[in-house]
Amino acid sequence: MTETRSIRRVAATSLASASIEWYDFYIYGTAAALVFPTVFFPADMPPVLALIASFSTFAVGFFARPVGGILFGHYGDRVGRKKVLVVALLIMGAGTTLIGLLPTYAMVGPLAPILLILLRFVQGLAIGGQWGGAMLLATESAPAHKRGLYGSFAQAGAPVGVILANLAFLIVNDSMSQDAFMTWGWRIPFILSIALIGLSIFVQLRLEETPAFAKLAQTTPPVSTVGPPTRSPVLEALRLYPKEIALAAGAFMAVQVTYYILITWVIAYGTGPLGPHLPRGTMLAGVMIGALAMAPALLISGIISDRFGRRGIYMAGAALLAPWGFVVFPLIDTGSLLWIGVAIGVGQVFVAMMYGPQAAFLAEMFSTHVRYSGASLGYQFGAIFGGALAPIIATQLLATYGTTTGVSWYIAAACVITLVSVSMLRETRGTDLHAAHPSRAANE
Repeated sequence: MTETRSIRRVAATSLASASIEWYDFYIYGTAAALVFPTVFFPADMPPVLALIASFSTFAVGFFARPVGGILFGHYGDRVGRKKVLVVALLIMGAGTTLIGLLPTYAMVGPLAPILLILLRFVQGLAIGGQWGGAMLLATESAPAHKRGLYGSFAQAGAPVGVILANLAFLIVNDSMSQDAFMTWGWRIPFILSIALIGLSIFVQLRLEETPAFAKLAQTTPPVSTVGPPTRSPVLEALRLYPKEIALAAGAFMAVQVTYYILITWVIAYGTGPLGPHLPRGTMLAGVMIGALAMAPALLISGIISDRFGRRGIYMAGAALLAPWGFVVFPLIDTGSLLWIGVAIGVGQVFVAMMYGPQAAFLAEMFSTHVRYSGASLGYQFGAIFGGALAPIIATQLLATYGTTTGVSWYIAAACVITLVSVSMLRETRGTDLHAAHPSRAANE
């Protein structure tokens, strides 16, 4: 009973830390679509160029994520999952709060977007470290037959973060005038991220290190031991698992491309000149509906992966998502909140079929001494080629062709990459996380 309470507390903490961390990362995306083109760029810049510039600063966070994955992965494999997660939470809380205090372009000119880019980079560093910590807290603490379920709690932080971010903007948007919102109201959701500091203290004081890392620490000399230094965990992961890291990044493509189109780009499209000209609140509500559909789907997908394996449910999600990309935008064009919710919600369920089992899938690919580094590298490199560029590419495709068909083909192409990548990976369900090479041992 004590062990069950302990893993449930770990799962709840992983969910809470991931939710608030992703909230911080996602409020930037919402602001990049609605606020930053006006606030942080010249007033005489054409709207489409301002939007592309704003989404480019959004992409900076993704390019910082592998750097964070390398940095935090190194220390996460050396000093422990919990300590590194605490540092990542603190950095994200500080960086996001400072974005809410930045001067605008009208105040300081070009310095404003430069400061915005720097703090977005800080956000990317933090999320690059946070994901591995939260995911491994859950998966390395869970019993083998429930690793998919408990890992999906950390993954569920993503849609919960979207809900919190959009709810924050909806409340602020509905409680003041448009001028007030654009002048100072948009800052409130950023400043609220100071709550991460309190959560960091809780994690540090209340949670134990994961059993897998604790066992490793008992059999491995501490980092401070006198003698020649051991190989960097990041370099060791690249040496031992180059195929797994590359294919994990490819497997993430459909998730990242579609997810950031459905939570960020659709807001700009739905409210913009080439879209159906919908109210900002309608699109924010539609994105929230999608997140509400995604959260339970993540947990269900994790359970299915525990029963039948990771690869099958993952590939099914990609196969269903590819044609749905051609349905999403016609439904949004109806202007009906019901159909917008269906468009985004069904799409997010298909994304959840991949994202839910992903934590366990990636954790089971790597040995304990490089697991933080290996999983983070695969995840974050996939984020660069997927999520970082998705809003920019979608904006350019729409501007070039005047229709969303190109965006739908873009989603379909990402799904094909994911299907091919997952088909080349081995099934990992039932692996022993203490084995020298877990993903290989499971298939021998």
